[in-house]
Formats: sequence, structure tokens, C-alpha cells
Amino acid sequence: MDEATDPASFVTRLAAATNAHDLDALVNCFADDYVNETPVHPAQGFTGAEQVRRNWTQLFAGIPDIRALVLNTAVDGAVVWSEWELSGTRRDGEPQLMRGVNIFTVAEGRATSARFYLEPVEHNSVDADSAAARVAAPGSRPVPRP
Repeated sequence: MDEATDPASFVTRLAAATNAHDLDALVNCFADDYVNETPVHPAQGFTGAEQVRRNWTQLFAGIPDIRALVLNTAVDGAVVWSEWELSGTRRDGEPQLMRGVNIFTVAEGRATSARFYLEPVEHNSVDADSAAARVAAPGSRPVPRP
């Protein structure tokens, strides 16, 4: 496997395109029929590189200084697990910070699928005891998002 098709190199290229705000290079990291699964928010899953383009057009416009940091990766064949931090300032002046893991399947240097677990960081969240009690309570509902 050469550097252009290595899954770890894919993550490096994706982060570089994100940090350069190079929309075309970013979209080119994804296969045309790319499938994004978002297990925590199933309705947010999608298919196609054009949706990647629409998503990142909004992110670059709404968070003009967005930066990506890849904290860690692990590769198993065509699959790369990657831990990400995305940070920046929204147009309204509020800081935006997201952290999580994306699990990409890569073929010929492009993502063909991902399981996406990147979420906004909640600074005013409940503590561990309260969160566990809320989940375990009869009739419990998920912890509300801000």
C-alpha cells in the first residue's frame, strides 16, 4: 500500500484540507458514493460526497477559523480509527469545540464509509453520577443537548 492509498495518509490529507479550508481537496477525500453513519443521531446519516460538500460549505462559512487536530489514529487493514478535535469561533463570537472519533473505511485513498461520533463539547453538563442516574431511571430519556 503506497502513501496515496494508506488509510493513515487519508486522515492526514483530510485534516490538512480542513485546516487549509480547501473545500475541493476535502471533498476529494471522499468517494462519490461515500456512506456516513451517525449511530447516535441516525437521521443525520447520509450518502454521497455532495452532502460532504454541503456540510463543509456551511461549517467553513459559520466557523471561519475552524481547525482540525487529529489526536490519535489506529489502522486495521482498510479501516482507520481517528480521534479528532475541531475548534474555532462561530460568526456570533461563540467558541465552538467538537471532539470524538470517526471510523473510516478507505479504498484507493478515499473514504467509502464512516461511523461518525464527533459531538459538541458540553461545558455545562451534569456530573457522572447524575448522568448515570438519569439514564437508569425508569422512563428515562436521553440527556438533553444544549
